[in-house]
Amino acid sequence: MEGVLVSARNAATGLMVTVVSDSAGHYRFPASKLPAGRYSLSIRAIGYTLDGEHQAQIRGGARVTADLHLDAAKDLAAQLTNTEWLMSIPGSEQEKKTLLECMSCHTLERIVRSHYGADGFVAVLNRMANYANNSTPLRPQLRKAQRVPRPDLVRKAAEYLATINLSAAPVWSYPLRTLPRPKGRATHVVVTEYPMPRETIAPHDVRRDAEGMIWFSEFSEQNLGMLDPTTGRVAEYAIPTLKTGFPTGALDLEPDRDGNYWLALMFQGGLAKFDTKARTFMTWAVRPPLGNDATQESMVMPLGSGVDGKVWTNLVDRQSILRLDLASGAFELIDPFKNAPKGRTHSPYGMAVDAKNDLYFMDFGDENIGRIDARTGAATIYPTPTPDSRPRRGMMDGSGRLWFAEFAGNRLGMFDIKNEDFHEWKVPTPWTAPYDAAIDKNGELWSGGMSSDRVLRLDPASDRAIEYLLPHQTNIRRILVDNSTDPVTFWAGNNHHAAIIRLEPID
Repeated sequence: MEGVLVSARNAATGLMVTVVSDSAGHYRFPASKLPAGRYSLSIRAIGYTLDGEHQAQIRGGARVTADLHLDAAKDLAAQLTNTEWLMSIPGSEQEKKTLLECMSCHTLERIVRSHYGADGFVAVLNRMANYANNSTPLRPQLRKAQRVPRPDLVRKAAEYLATINLSAAPVWSYPLRTLPRPKGRATHVVVTEYPMPRETIAPHDVRRDAEGMIWFSEFSEQNLGMLDPTTGRVAEYAIPTLKTGFPTGALDLEPDRDGNYWLALMFQGGLAKFDTKARTFMTWAVRPPLGNDATQESMVMPLGSGVDGKVWTNLVDRQSILRLDLASGAFELIDPFKNAPKGRTHSPYGMAVDAKNDLYFMDFGDENIGRIDARTGAATIYPTPTPDSRPRRGMMDGSGRLWFAEFAGNRLGMFDIKNEDFHEWKVPTPWTAPYDAAIDKNGELWSGGMSSDRVLRLDPASDRAIEYLLPHQTNIRRILVDNSTDPVTFWAGNNHHAAIIRLEPID
């Protein structure tokens, strides 16, 4: 069988390495990836399970062979990705799009296996509206500022959810659709998964420093993490608490020109800067009248060229931008949509800056790329070619091109800031809902997300795409492409399963 993922987990360290079987059904682990020790073996192949437990003992330099036999899966539903559930369930495209937000906190399997009727879902949805975005099933966190969703929208969503779960029958009324196993170049990969020291750690953004250390923001806890890929050890640095009793955790993690790291502190209402040499934090809190119990910063963009001493962030509850003046410590509010047509929801999200520290942001609530002039504060809005695309995260390359993921448009995009024009590429698998995009040194575009458990590698020139399947359910947020290796290396956190993954293509 081609395209079977075979994983070996070290019993002592928990570190797991995964390879993929070739067209002849052979799989091989590079000797450098598996030091001496005892390993448990597992597989991922849709529709199949391993026939019992398999162990392997590796002793220095000795070749070990393990032939694996697979049985038909007794519970196919347990193997479906979020993407495959969206492919399977009935409903309109708009109805299905309402489920994209659910994947931030848990899988769609949690919904379709439930037995709630519409009335039961109304209560659940009203309750869940008051959990913070950085909640997980292992670490739910309530918002301080209560939200009351529109009753008509809640009822509409509840009635739809009751048609796709097990509230009316013991089995689903629709067939389960699955994606094929990897083949060809999609099998030419090695994936290493580094476990975190606690199951509650939710790695969100990942960054690599000059020494090869992997830094990551923790979405649910008040720490900045650092992984040593050589040893697998994790160090954590406690971020000062700005608002006691409010949800903890950080989202965006960005380096400045001096190699320090900046974090957006979500419901803690402010920004933090970590001095990588002194190993100390500085913080800036958003105070009234700009700050209140609903204040939330998810993004931060520190000094680009350093021409103006300003740091950009967003103010989620006001659908606006904040700019921090480092000299005074004061925040300035900029509403980029004050002159835009009314009646649409906006959400400034992913950010990048150019050489003048002009800000470019993705409007995750709508379909726009926004620009704010650093000198005048004037805003310009550029709608994407695809309507309702919900652009999310991305990066600016050295040629002044902004690469980004279109979460609801199922596309990757590029905005040329010089020519002010767009290019888009459709993602090959439906309902991928890409979260982030990054261009590598070879001109290939990479992406990942919360739904498909796949890493996308796309050649924009030819539209040729490779999708690497990951060994189990993986909730990817911000991605990192390491251009110091050849081929390049892909890094991401598994936000739901307390791990960081390293994906190394063989070609």
